Amino acid sequence: MSKLREIGTEKERGAALLTVLLLVAVIAILAAHGIDRLAGATKLASNARELSQAKAYLIAAESIGIQSAEQIVSASPGRTINVGGWNGKEQKFPVPGGIITASLADGGNCFNINSLVTQQEDILTARPEGLAQFSRLMVMLGILDGDAADIAESVADWIDSDTVAAPRGAEDQYYLQQENPYRTANALIVDVSELRTIKDVTDDVFVRLVPWTCALPTTDLSPININTLRPEQAILLAMLGPFPSDLTPARQFLGRRPELGYGSLNDFWAQSYPASLGAESEVQSQVKLTTRWFRVDLAVEMQSALVEERALIDAARQPARLVHRQRGDAF
Repeated sequence: MSKLREIGTEKERGAALLTVLLLVAVIAILAAHGIDRLAGATKLASNARELSQAKAYLIAAESIGIQSAEQIVSASPGRTINVGGWNGKEQKFPVPGGIITASLADGGNCFNINSLVTQQEDILTARPEGLAQFSRLMVMLGILDGDAADIAESVADWIDSDTVAAPRGAEDQYYLQQENPYRTANALIVDVSELRTIKDVTDDVFVRLVPWTCALPTTDLSPININTLRPEQAILLAMLGPFPSDLTPARQFLGRRPELGYGSLNDFWAQSYPASLGAESEVQSQVKLTTRWFRVDLAVEMQSALVEERALIDAARQPARLVHRQRGDAF
């Protein structure tokens, strides 16, 4: 009888030990899972904290960019020139926990995609000169002449107020037939990325256009400042002529520009190269000696976060103001 009791007791002890071991294993698994979740939550909190700090740095950098634009304009009210090499110069600023990379550039030295239309009150209408300049720009970028005309009219149709497609353009009827139907904006383009949604703007075309186009919040013809336009941007000067042309004369002309730039548009158009463009009066007046729009490119790199921004400053306002920003966050 005692032996049976001993055997029963041993079985009970074994079962109890197995139960304890199972409980220990379950607790260990739960503890490991909890630690992993805690580590993940800690990492997420750290990332969120760094991202918040990076955005705070961006706001501070924006303020510096606005002040810099005001100083550049006030230093020479009659003409904006590249004194000190500020135009497009990249600078790095170390900050606690990371580094800020910033550059300030003339934001009007680009093709203003919204110049494809004119505006009277709330009505947007296609502008022939804007269409012509855009087509010439595309041809000089290696886009076929016929494709360039199609794209120019399609973009103008996207912006203008009517619903009647131009001969080579596209309105709602075209876009509503797509696999994922949508309508035209019938409004100014806010960011050049919007071009991706427009007929005939392929990935290849978009990549070619991006470095040379911008979406200013105005329908004015592209306000090219010939005192800040760099030789590598010669295509923006050459597009002002009535026909696509070789860029070499434009580059050479910009390379010979006086250090203090031109004091009047008459002085500029009296030079042999721009005179040879044969630009009409509307085009001659679109060229500027001063800069209104400044573009700021910013990047804040932290240990686990990278935040990039492109902003547009209107220096014609007093004080200068930020009118548009686009950000991207990455980890």
